[in-house]
Amino acid sequence: MTPPRRIPPLARGVLDRAAHHRLDPEWLEQAWRKARVFVVDDGHVVVDGDDPPHLVFVDPAAAPEGERFFLGEDDDATVYFAVAADVTAGEGQRRVGIREIGHLLDDRDAGLFITGVALANWHSRHPYSPLSGKITVTGEGGWTRVTEDGEETMWPRTDPAVIMLVHDGVDGPKGRCLLGCNAAWPVLGGVRRYSTLAGFVEPGESAEAAVAREVGEEVGVPISDVRYVASQPWPFPGSLMLGFHALAAPGAPIRVDENEILEARWFGRAEIAAVLDGSSRAFGLPFPTSIAHFLITEWLAGRVR
Repeated sequence: MTPPRRIPPLARGVLDRAAHHRLDPEWLEQAWRKARVFVVDDGHVVVDGDDPPHLVFVDPAAAPEGERFFLGEDDDATVYFAVAADVTAGEGQRRVGIREIGHLLDDRDAGLFITGVALANWHSRHPYSPLSGKITVTGEGGWTRVTEDGEETMWPRTDPAVIMLVHDGVDGPKGRCLLGCNAAWPVLGGVRRYSTLAGFVEPGESAEAAVAREVGEEVGVPISDVRYVASQPWPFPGSLMLGFHALAAPGAPIRVDENEILEARWFGRAEIAAVLDGSSRAFGLPFPTSIAHFLITEWLAGRVR
């Protein structure tokens, strides 16, 4: 039997987005009164529990004032909304960000969290029309912004970005991957954090071409056999991370772009495994919620085509 396909932590979501309801203000108002509502506060939510943690929902009548986002409904026709507002954790609860908690949430809560944050971030950045400068307000259950005169409508935009694990294609313990330390990352306690290379797709460029260009620009290493793996939303501020694996020769000279990369080098599987299992603190790796962590662990486990 073929094992189920693994996906990145934030690529999960089980709700029907029910987009046809977004154009029905009366339905949305009625649905709000019986909905499950959670608050999004500057990229954070409130959770309770530990194994696993769960989103904390509030009664719609007690929800704080803020922009409402209709996120969809489940198989039982339970409706879910997010509200962008300030929130304080109650007793036995905690206010957390997606980096801390995203990989620990179940599929429903992970999908709700990432979608709510993505919409809240987009709305906060678009109070005015980029075309006319007119003030905009929330429309279609949180999925548009509309000028007050109704003449202009804007929809959420997602910026495609590529993120790639470059490796040598060697199976087993002798295999190596190429990771870089971003120049903007702090070095904590003398320990550098290393991750996969990444960058935005430029206008008129395919994702595969962006992979080759970004690797060339950041570390100067030629690559081949670029293969798509999976994607994951990353709403900071509003990206879709397209994950790839690519091959390169470890003997190729590394020439880093010092404006972006502090250092890049090849790592063996044993080095990576030791950091992930906590037996080594020689360097840091990406946090578990990230697609970078997913790409690295897929390679480590030999699940690379």
